[in-house]
Amino acid sequence: MRISHSSKARLREISADIFQAVASVSADYLREMVEAISIPRHFFADHRNNQLVARSIAHEFERFGYDVHYQGAWSNLVAKKYTNFNEGVILIGAHYDSVPSTPGADDNASGVAAMLACAKALSGFDDLPVCFVAFNREEDGLIGSADFVENYIGKEKLRVSEAHILEMVGYSSRIRGSQRVPEGLPIKVSDTGDFLGVLGNRISTQMVDAAMELAKAYVPDLPVMGLKIYFGLEKRLSVLRRSDHDPFWQSNIPAVMWTDTAEFRNPNYHQPTDTPETLDYDFLQKVARLIVACALTSCSK
Repeated sequence: MRISHSSKARLREISADIFQAVASVSADYLREMVEAISIPRHFFADHRNNQLVARSIAHEFERFGYDVHYQGAWSNLVAKKYTNFNEGVILIGAHYDSVPSTPGADDNASGVAAMLACAKALSGFDDLPVCFVAFNREEDGLIGSADFVENYIGKEKLRVSEAHILEMVGYSSRIRGSQRVPEGLPIKVSDTGDFLGVLGNRISTQMVDAAMELAKAYVPDLPVMGLKIYFGLEKRLSVLRRSDHDPFWQSNIPAVMWTDTAEFRNPNYHQPTDTPETLDYDFLQKVARLIVACALTSCSK
């Protein structure tokens, strides 16, 4: 297919817009958000903090011009500007609760911060088909995201064309031997924990490929490893289903999980030592920039 001169000009314009939005993501903003969120905030054990953090996240979305409302019994937060749900939307989500009595900087203040940075970068664009969701109760068996998928998507006639779930995306190590692989997973990875992992199943392999290609174009110094799960392997390895992407998979909605691989790299996983100063904000900035590029590229299709 030949691309007309006007089409080529439009593609250049889109690319320039994406580069500008990607460049706007600030490591200082990401650090500010991680530090603000990193207090114990389990839904039951730290309920007051849980709701305080929810209000802080809602305030950030509202500050960027998004309409925000609570969803369901577990206080998921939904933020959007786009109102025409007849066409598919790109959903970007991250859970904001932590395990009891832990600050949860990487798990998952890092994912929430990257989501908010993406919302900020996209706030200057009109009528983008993007929906942001801050899930609660991920640490209690994915209850919040399961409720969202089961009760909100159908009720609101929200057709999700793709969901990007940010789950621990702030810890990086350049030390050999810092990266391990889950037992039973038939893959080989670098033993240096400095890459972003993007996990997709059989209906989201194209999303994995797109993220890897866009990283080369817009964040070339971010190593990205794509893991594609075939033949229903996720049903046999529970480690592949431990975050809020799983309810989307269960409903046959294309979804990927973005992760620094959690306890297979980060020694502070689910510990009181999971604090803001342990994170790599240069790495987190690159991840946030990539999610901006993915969202805008998908919107321009």
